[in-house]
Amino acid sequence: MNDVLHQIRSGMGSFSKAHKRIADYILQNADKAAFLTAKRLGDIVSVSESTVVRFAAELGYEGYPGMQRALQELVRGRLTSVQRIRASQEQISGTDMISEVMQRDMDSIHAAIERIDRKEFQRVVDMLLHADRIFILGVRSSSFLAGYLNFYLHLIFKNVIFVQNSAAGEIYEQLVHIGPGDVLVGISFPRYSIMAVNAVQYAHERGADVIAITDSTISPLYQWASASLLVRSDMISFVDSMAAPLSLLNALIAELGRRRKDDVDGVFAEMERVWMEHSIFGSTKNEP
Repeated sequence: MNDVLHQIRSGMGSFSKAHKRIADYILQNADKAAFLTAKRLGDIVSVSESTVVRFAAELGYEGYPGMQRALQELVRGRLTSVQRIRASQEQISGTDMISEVMQRDMDSIHAAIERIDRKEFQRVVDMLLHADRIFILGVRSSSFLAGYLNFYLHLIFKNVIFVQNSAAGEIYEQLVHIGPGDVLVGISFPRYSIMAVNAVQYAHERGADVIAITDSTISPLYQWASASLLVRSDMISFVDSMAAPLSLLNALIAELGRRRKDDVDGVFAEMERVWMEHSIFGSTKNEP
């Protein structure tokens, strides 16, 4: 499918004067336009909010939010930190930062509930359950998601390898034996790390299956993936909000635990014994 900018360029000959003003602004300022409300975009080009909404409909979108999401998917991966801060200023007033940020996180999770492909989710679960080995990789702001997934998958499986990524060379040293039967879970969100993209490509070329946890089909991880879980991160100033991706990982971990219930029960029974014996959480083995 053609991207939104191509759609706009292709339609310039048929647009009304008002729609051409909108189109010209978007084509020249896509990085800014992607994060403007319909009203704000209309104010900038001197048209009504309803005209902006009709412009989105003329491009084939159900409403302005659909066109805006398409624009954001195109530009988010290339925004610099300074551009991210400027773009976020159009979205967050800062009068009540707690409410605004947490509401956006809630909105991201609600959107993920609607958009995640349930069949693909179960396919990912089956791939992990039948993998010879599970490699987990995330770089930069995605590294804590990879670490979180690694922590819990280690309690469910015996074959999990957490790919450390302090240097690019070390990533390949840890992946050198990956191959058919193995699965690499690659996690990356805008701005996509070239280290993660290259590692995912390497695993694919070695014959391993790749599960991409990323934001869209435009993500460079998507083309190398055998299966993908697509969920949007959010951009709050220079901060990557990972509320929705983290919630998706929680669902994945819970489903894997449910499918491996007997094994998980045994692991946690042993862990409780060890925790009690060594007073890990402050209790002692002499307590009643």
